[in-house]
This record gives sequence, C-alpha cells and structure tokens, in this order.
Amino acid sequence: MPIYEYQCRACGHHLEKLQRMSAQPLTLCPACKAESLERVVSAAGFRLAGGGWYETDFKSSSKRNLAGDAGAGSAPPSKGSADG
Repeated sequence: MPIYEYQCRACGHHLEKLQRMSAQPLTLCPACKAESLERVVSAAGFRLAGGGWYETDFKSSSKRNLAGDAGAGSAPPSKGSADG
C-alpha cells in the first residue's frame, strides 16, 4: 500500500497516511477539523542501490552475478601490470 501525503489548505498541517490505492482521499484535517485536506504530489520513497544483479534475481541456475561476470573479462589492464 502506498503512503500518501496530505496538506491542509486552512491551517497548513502536513501528514502522511498509509492507504489503499482504491481508498477515497482524506478531506478532514485532524488538526483544525476543517474539510480542506488535499493530496500533495511527492517523490517516491525508495532507492535502488547495490552492485548489480545477483543469482537470487533469476529463476534459472545458469545465471549468476551478472555485474561481476560481465566485468571480469573486459576490464582494461592496470598501469602497473607486466603486460603494459
């Protein structure tokens, strides 16, 4: 269920409410009791982080850590290597 943000047009009170997507928007302000709450458009509250895809992200056993597998053979040689 998403968390919706509301702000009262009458008193400026700000609140967050966990609601179903199908639920009717709140209108009654809990602070001033006025029928003047409105939904505020806000950013999503999640962040994607990590080093890549992992074996638990796939159903087949042939795929493993794609971020580690892709970079293993294509990395340029370092400056201190014996080849360069």
